[in-house]
Amino acid sequence: MPTGSDAAPAAELVGVTKRFGPVVANDGIDLAIARGEIHAVVGENGAGKSTLMSILYGMHRPDAGHVLRNGSRIRLRSPADAIAHGLGMVHQRFRLFPELTVAENVVIGAEPARRGVLDLAAARREVDRLGELYGLRADPSAQVGRLPVGVRQRVEILKALYREAEVLILDEPTAVLTPGEAARLFDVLRTVTETGVSVVLVTHKLSEVLSASDRVTVLRRGRVTGVFTTAETTADELVVAMIGRSLGTPRSSSGAPSRTSSHPASDPAAEPYALEVRDLTVSDRDGVARLSGVSFGVRPGEIVGFAGVAGSGQRELADTVTGLRPLGPGDSGEVLLSGEPVRRGREPGIAYVPEDRHGRGTAPAMSLAENLAMGDHRAPELRGRIGMSGRAVRDRAKALVERFSIRAASVGEPISTLSGGNAQKAVLARELSRRTPVIVVEEPTQGVDVGAQEQIHALLLEARDRGQAVLLQSSELSELRALADRVLVMYEGRVVAEIPGDEAGDERLGAAMTGAES
Repeated sequence: MPTGSDAAPAAELVGVTKRFGPVVANDGIDLAIARGEIHAVVGENGAGKSTLMSILYGMHRPDAGHVLRNGSRIRLRSPADAIAHGLGMVHQRFRLFPELTVAENVVIGAEPARRGVLDLAAARREVDRLGELYGLRADPSAQVGRLPVGVRQRVEILKALYREAEVLILDEPTAVLTPGEAARLFDVLRTVTETGVSVVLVTHKLSEVLSASDRVTVLRRGRVTGVFTTAETTADELVVAMIGRSLGTPRSSSGAPSRTSSHPASDPAAEPYALEVRDLTVSDRDGVARLSGVSFGVRPGEIVGFAGVAGSGQRELADTVTGLRPLGPGDSGEVLLSGEPVRRGREPGIAYVPEDRHGRGTAPAMSLAENLAMGDHRAPELRGRIGMSGRAVRDRAKALVERFSIRAASVGEPISTLSGGNAQKAVLARELSRRTPVIVVEEPTQGVDVGAQEQIHALLLEARDRGQAVLLQSSELSELRALADRVLVMYEGRVVAEIPGDEAGDERLGAAMTGAES
């Protein structure tokens, strides 16, 4: 539990300002983390959360302001400095070596040695000791690449605690976890804070903030808009501080649609499939089956959701459906788009929003305008005398930035300079503006704020109501319930359950996702 108010904060940022060219990412921010508390940091996309945490972890230096540890001012020129001062960070994308064991990953870079050689036995004993102390048990001899996602996250936390972190920063820690794994994580974090360690929780999930944190700092456009005691606040109060309005407040007279808003006059169940998968079996390069006899269809005007723990075959399914992964000699089954086989290479009749927006969804070095034009290089409205018209590309990009509320200094800046949530909105803007018969969307709201989530949900529902078929993969079960007409659950490459969207409760979905109901 947090200690008394007379104690110096475990970590504190005072008057921190950080600029990137004309963009002010942090503007005079004060943030104090008490000993033994879970302190949530929330805010809309581009609010400055990632920059602030990067400053606290030594990855960026502030233009003004400073950092304190236990009341004393410190200089952080690198993450190594942060670690030396008892600051640790667990990134959203794990930084582990899959071919190494748990013990080897935990101690790497700070290995116990005996006569100049790694003392593996000592490393294993230390992992066992830390696991027992903090409730983070993991087999020290297990190969990390074969572990479930939730256990790999434990290894990341163990790495920080092995380096004697007293302040632990967690960036979107439940983005890849099942509901059960997320609940266990927060149980672990409570055990950790009982030892005096402080946790900084960066998340977009207000349900987690309200259930797990002690205090909340809200950022909006680089400034602090409120510091709340969690037990004394509400989700709506946090939302207003984050985006300046309550959710459900219409942006226009039409308001936002919901999952139960009216479909087109025709009954989707009577329509032929826009996308159909028949008995699809796909193996990896080693001959291991990743999909086994998968069959389903999505009709025009329907959203079909897919749930499953990471590695259940979702990536292989999306790659095959979109044509990015052609069927190989050992594969079987077929994928049909409006009754015709999907061609090799990116299928033009399918819009695709990948989970990996940086590696797959965008070209980071290219401008926002160029990224928004990708795939439309043959569109007549973008053509000039020779090649694409730069002015037309920029004008179209500006229109999409306005329509999709993308925060960017200009459409000419590299898309890599955008926050993760704004990069996600850019990918959605590009793909949804094409109005293809089928849309395949992976994790559409991962890493975006509640206001953007509301907008993205509305856009997907509008697409459905226009008669487009939407295949939605999401680890957010509440998102599947809010959007999907049906939810299909994958487990070990098979579809093991089909559940109506309004009956897809956490308990039933969780059981199917772990193979308990199949």
